[in-house]
Amino acid sequence: MAGVLLVTAATMTVASVAQTVPVPKPAPKARDAAPPSGGPAISGATQAPPNPIIPDPRRNVPSSIFQTFDDKQKAQAAKVSAYLSSLQTLVGNFVQVGPDGSKTQGDFYIQKPGKMRVEYDPPSPIDIVADGSSVVVRDRKLATQDVYPLSQTPLRFLLSDRIDLMKDTNVVNVSADDLFISVTIEEKQALVGTSRLLLMLGAKDGQLKQWTVTDPQGYDTTFAVYNLDTTKKLDPNMFKIDFTNYNVPSPG
Repeated sequence: MAGVLLVTAATMTVASVAQTVPVPKPAPKARDAAPPSGGPAISGATQAPPNPIIPDPRRNVPSSIFQTFDDKQKAQAAKVSAYLSSLQTLVGNFVQVGPDGSKTQGDFYIQKPGKMRVEYDPPSPIDIVADGSSVVVRDRKLATQDVYPLSQTPLRFLLSDRIDLMKDTNVVNVSADDLFISVTIEEKQALVGTSRLLLMLGAKDGQLKQWTVTDPQGYDTTFAVYNLDTTKKLDPNMFKIDFTNYNVPSPG
């Protein structure tokens, strides 16, 4: 596995959550595009795959329990928190860039709280499924399945029913420019190390654009999303994990 979606592989510490996982998926269905001004997704319109914004690998995000933020930064973090908390269902396409620069594409499905399914386009043989308590990374080709606690991956922040980033996470950086509002969350785990999750929302439409997971070894995996739809009704079976069989029923 090499690259991860939001969850995964190299550390699934979930830091790895983004660290190493290219994955396969059933052909995507037409998605609805996000509206130009931040309202509900527009059905029938589709967008071209975005060019993910790759963070500077030399960046050094300050990390301190005494980190302070001004009122503007707090307002920006509150905007991101409100957006994440407002989502219940989110479906779309993605472009993932792994630590080695390789790109993979596919579809993702989120049903809050705690459920997610990521399907990578062929030839990748991987699926990622979160059922609310566990996350599995399946390799259909090798017939293997790795299981991780959802609570140990940054994935849980995206999948929380309600979240206040400033209160519920360790925010180490908040910034904004004409294009994006960015919030960086840091996680320190005794047995795994330190990982980070960088969330980026559009400055104009306030919608999720991408996230980057940095694993404890310092490797980044970036996941850019597009053609977002918040109105689809999803089959609960999409998020069921069979712990005895690595195959996952295809949605639809």
